Amino acid sequence: MLENVQTNTKMLSRSHSSTLAENDEIDLVELFTALWRGKWLIIAVAVLFIVVGGFYAFRFAVPKYTSTTSIALQLNVETFVDIESVVSGVSKEASSMNTELHVIRSRGLIEKLVNKLNLVDDPEFNEALRPEARFSLGRLLGFISALTSGNEDQQPSNSELTSTVTAAREAISAVLVRNTYIFDISATTTDPEKSKLIANTLADLYIADQVETKFQATEQAVTWLSEKVTELEIEIRKQENDIKVLRSNTELMGEESLQALNRQLIDVRDRLNETRADLALSETRLGKIDEFRQSDNLEALVNLLGDPTLRRIYSQLGTADSSSNKLFDDRLSLLAAREQTAVARLEQQIVALQDAVERQQRSIEVQSADFVQLQELERQIEATKILYETFLTRLKETTVQRGLQQADSRVLSEALLGQYVEPKKPLILMLSAILGVMIGSGIVLLKQFVHSGFRTAEELEQYAELPILGQIPKMEFSKRDQLIDYLNTKSTSAASEAVRNLRTSVLLSNIDTPPKVIMSTSSVPGEGKTTQAISLAHNLAGMDKKVLLIEGDIRRRTFNEYFDGSGKRGGILSAMTGNAQLEDLIIRDSRMNVDILMGEKSSVNAADIFASEKFKHFIDDVRSRYDIVIIDTPPVLVVPDARLIGQFVDAIIFTVAWDRTTKAQIAESIRQFATANLSLTGLVLSQIDPKGMRRYGYGGRYGAYAAYGEGYYDT
Repeated sequence: MLENVQTNTKMLSRSHSSTLAENDEIDLVELFTALWRGKWLIIAVAVLFIVVGGFYAFRFAVPKYTSTTSIALQLNVETFVDIESVVSGVSKEASSMNTELHVIRSRGLIEKLVNKLNLVDDPEFNEALRPEARFSLGRLLGFISALTSGNEDQQPSNSELTSTVTAAREAISAVLVRNTYIFDISATTTDPEKSKLIANTLADLYIADQVETKFQATEQAVTWLSEKVTELEIEIRKQENDIKVLRSNTELMGEESLQALNRQLIDVRDRLNETRADLALSETRLGKIDEFRQSDNLEALVNLLGDPTLRRIYSQLGTADSSSNKLFDDRLSLLAAREQTAVARLEQQIVALQDAVERQQRSIEVQSADFVQLQELERQIEATKILYETFLTRLKETTVQRGLQQADSRVLSEALLGQYVEPKKPLILMLSAILGVMIGSGIVLLKQFVHSGFRTAEELEQYAELPILGQIPKMEFSKRDQLIDYLNTKSTSAASEAVRNLRTSVLLSNIDTPPKVIMSTSSVPGEGKTTQAISLAHNLAGMDKKVLLIEGDIRRRTFNEYFDGSGKRGGILSAMTGNAQLEDLIIRDSRMNVDILMGEKSSVNAADIFASEKFKHFIDDVRSRYDIVIIDTPPVLVVPDARLIGQFVDAIIFTVAWDRTTKAQIAESIRQFATANLSLTGLVLSQIDPKGMRRYGYGGRYGAYAAYGEGYYDT
């Protein structure tokens, strides 16, 4: 038994978890259906926003007018001289064009406009002149500031001028017409004439500013060029004087004299080299003479010296004449002395030539340095003269151009009377309607999202996964004792027909073994389970069934409000204990053919009573005596009585209040029955409000509440 209960509980939990998971998915059809059901709320909110937007557009918003002046950029401005080489104009590049747009809306130019048109005295631009509201945030802040500062001095005029310039700047726009050199200057104000005046005045100020800027640039250029020309004149005179001083302090006559000195230096160096070669040869001969004399190699001496006299004397050395030797020695000594003399002379010549080379080199170095310096000075003065001539020419050109400047722009078309531009009433109304529809839809979807009740049998059946046995609308009576009269007098009403449908569904819930003992319960009080039990008993009695209606809710005992049972003593407890016969405890209401067994107060806990064997025997006894037994029980979430009584019945009817019973209450109730190993026969959606069904958009789909059902029911 316990295992079955646990199994049923787990299956129920999985079932509802899967149902909740499916409900988490966005159903577009349901979404649009919800929006359609709330269409009147959406329309109402949209109409409200349209009214508010219309009030703003037609009564509150200040009309604005825009006027536009077109300015064309002059591509070919004739000039007397090439002034652009000194003062540049407007470039045709996109960056320069965009720069001009910012110049038009610059604070400096707008301030000139404000001063010229005296916009400081215009309340539209100077908010200090506007009548202040009796209560405003600005006034409150000013009051607080006055308290903290201790005085209430007015704002300085400079602050008013700044705020006026800011306001005027916001009212002005400048755009570049695509693929052209045309600017459109627009002014938007509350007065069409004022818009026209501001646009035209700003265009004139912009053109005048271009001329003034060029004039100032020209004056600056003239001043700067004059200073540069004077500086260059002084520099030229100084460089000329430096050249004169250099020429006077050097022996350099010119480039030719420097070349002659170079040639002389080359000649001296050549002579020095030749003399050194001769000295080396003489020293070699002198050494060989000494060498041969010491070795007595007279023949080698004769050949070396090549002197004819010495050769003749040498040829006579072999004769008997002894004077030949003396003559040979004397002649050899003479020739050796000559060689020594030649060596000494050559050495003196080398020294003299070396001194000459050094003097010549020093002279060339000094004159070369002077020549290089002279050339540098000449180049510098030449460059300075060229720069001087260039600046002097530009100075003359700029001086001539001064006073002949022309603007780079011209007015292409003056502004006309301002055209109405705002507020855009159709757009405001359209946006208000869209905003209203969006907010209305949001409200509808929010209500749908937070709503946890059930408005249709489909929703209830899909969530609980149990069959719907009936849908019972509200019954129009104010007191509970009027229920039987309503059922008798309104036998063809929608509610009576709904009870018949419920009766049919209950009897057919088990075709093989139709239920005899039927229990009516709900999750919480006030959901119509007692009304439903009485109505079902009344309807079954009309089928010639012997019906017993038992008040199983012995804690509250509300049957006294429906029937008059004051003449009877005792009730269900007396019948169970046998203190009285059942026939003596039964009461009858003259308005319906049903036996009624009232509840009875007891000191014993009700749950213990319904769990006893006596109650089981009591149910078996009434089952044998009656065709149908209907037991009205307490709510399942309040007390456990319903789960105990349900152990002995054939069918359990669970009542759900329309648009009120929450999903959590239903899920918990089903879980409570599952823990007792009980399953519900079906659900009944009760207390349905027909007007609410139609208001939510369900009336056209559900029989008794649809237009096509009006001919079948009495209202």
